[in-house]
Amino acid sequence: MQNNIIDQQLLENKLAESAIYDMQEASIRDVVKVANLLEKASGYPFIRMEMGVPGLSPSRIGTEAEIEALKLGVAQFYPMLEGHPSLSEEAARFIQNFMDIRIQPAHIIPTVGAMQASYTAFMALTECQEGKNTVLFIDPGFSVQKTQLEVMGKPYETFDIFEFRGKKLRAKLEEYLKKGNICAIVYSNPNNPAWICLNEEELQIIGELANQYDIIILEDLAYFAMDFRKDLSHPGVPPFQPTVAKYTDNYILMISSSKLFSYAGQRLGLLCVSDTLYPKKYPHLKVRYKSEELGYTLVYKLIYTQTSGTAHSPQYAVAAILKAANDGQLDILKDVKEYGSRAHIMKTLFREAGFEIVYNKDGEEEIGDGFYFTIGYPGMKGGELAKELLYYGISSLPLKGCGSKREGLRACVSQVGLDKMEVLRERLERFKKDH
Repeated sequence: MQNNIIDQQLLENKLAESAIYDMQEASIRDVVKVANLLEKASGYPFIRMEMGVPGLSPSRIGTEAEIEALKLGVAQFYPMLEGHPSLSEEAARFIQNFMDIRIQPAHIIPTVGAMQASYTAFMALTECQEGKNTVLFIDPGFSVQKTQLEVMGKPYETFDIFEFRGKKLRAKLEEYLKKGNICAIVYSNPNNPAWICLNEEELQIIGELANQYDIIILEDLAYFAMDFRKDLSHPGVPPFQPTVAKYTDNYILMISSSKLFSYAGQRLGLLCVSDTLYPKKYPHLKVRYKSEELGYTLVYKLIYTQTSGTAHSPQYAVAAILKAANDGQLDILKDVKEYGSRAHIMKTLFREAGFEIVYNKDGEEEIGDGFYFTIGYPGMKGGELAKELLYYGISSLPLKGCGSKREGLRACVSQVGLDKMEVLRERLERFKKDH
C-alpha cells in the first residue's frame, strides 16, 4: 500500500486495543470504537458508514413541543405505562393515514426506542405457546435483535431472502414453519442493510402463513415510508406504507421516531399490537408471567419491570410531530429524501472505484436508494474489505453480522453528508490505485 492514510501498525494496535481480532465478527459498536480511536490518533476524520445515526436535524415541531412540555413541569411526574393519550391517539391516526389500517389507541404503547419494543415483544412471544420458542428472521436484518434473543437465552433461525423473492418465499418459510417451533417472524421493510422492500405478494404470503401456522409477525418499520421510489407522504391518500397487517391479524408493528423524524436521541418508539392480538389469551403466558393476556403482559409485566414506561417529554414531541403529519402540515419525506440522494452519489463513487453493489436487485427491480446500501470488492471477503477500507479512513460493517450469506459490507449514508462526497471520492481513488 502506497496511498493509505492510516499507518499499518497504528491500525493493528487500535484493533488489538479494541479487542477486534477478526473484522468479520466485529459488531457495530466494535467498528465505532476502532474508528474513533483511529480518528483521534491519526487526526484524519473518517468517512463513517458503520452506524445508522440520523444525519439530519431533528424535527423542530418535536423539539418545540418537548421544550414546552418541560416548561409545564412534566418532568415532575412519572409517565403512565400506557403512554400519554395524545401520543396514542395521533399514532392511531398516523397508522390509518399512512398505512390504511386501524389499531385502537389503547393498543399502541410507547417504548424506549424500537429496541425496547422488539425486546419486550421477544420476551412475550417466545413464551406464548409451549414448544414455540424460536424466532425466525428474514435476513439480512438488524443484528442487535439477534443479540437480544441471545441475551434472553432464546433460539432463533435465519435465512437470506435474496434468492427467495416472490412465490419462492412461501416454500422457504414453510421449511421452518413445518417444524412447529417458530413463534414469530421478524423482518424490516424497507430492509436494513440491503434496502430490499417486500412487495404485496410477499406480504400476503407471510400473512397467510401466519394464519395457517398460528404465529405472530413482528414488522419492523424503522424506515417507515422511506422507499423513495414511491411517494408515501400524503395522509389518507394511496399509495400507503406496505404492511402484512392487510393479510393477517397476527401482527405487531414497531415504529421508530429515530430515522423518519431524526428524533433518535430521545429514544421513543411505538409498539403497535393488532386489535385482535392485544386481548388474546395464551395459557402458557400465565405459567411464565402470571398473566395470560398478551397486551396486559407486554405493558404491565414487561415494560413496567424494565423501565416503568417511557420518558414523558419525548411523548409530547412525537405526538406533535404525528399530529402535524396527520393534518397535512408536515411532509414526512421532504427532509429524509436527502438520504436517497446521498446513496445514489455514493454508489456511483464506489462503482467507479471497482466495487460492486452486493444486493443490487429488489426482486425484478433495481435496488432503491435509501438509508443503506451494500458493497463488495472482487476477491475480498467482508471482514478483509472492512479492515482494508480502514487504511483509507472509511469505516463500515461486514454483512455477516446482518445475517447475510453474501460477502461484503453494509454502508450507511446518514453520516456522509453531501459536503463529504469529494473526500470520499479522493479516498476511494487512493484505494483504487493500491488495488
